[in-house]
Amino acid sequence: MAHYLVRARLRPELAKELREKLRRREFLALKPFGRALTHALEGARRDPETGEAVWEEEDYCTPPLAMERAAVLDRYFLDLRVERVEEGEGLRRIAHLPSLWEPPDR
Repeated sequence: MAHYLVRARLRPELAKELREKLRRREFLALKPFGRALTHALEGARRDPETGEAVWEEEDYCTPPLAMERAAVLDRYFLDLRVERVEEGEGLRRIAHLPSLWEPPDR
C-alpha cells in the first residue's frame, strides 16, 4: 500500500454537497476504498496560500487513486495531483493548516 499527499481544487458549487455526503457517511460502502476515502476527506485541510484542498490518502491503485477519482473525486475536485509520501508524512506536513470544512478567516 502507498500513501499520497493529495492536492486539488474543491469545486465551490459542490462543496456543500460533498460535505453533506461525508456527514451522512455515504462513501463508506464503496469497496474497497470507501472507509479510507471518507476518513481522508473528513480530515482534509485547506492551504490558505493556494486555496487548495490537501489530504493524505492510502491507495493500492496504479495510477494512484484511479477508483476514487472515477467514483467520487473527479466530481468534486479539479486539478488533482498526488505526491507519494511515507505513511503519516503528509498528515504532519499539513497539520498546521485549517480544516477544509471550516469557513476561511476573513
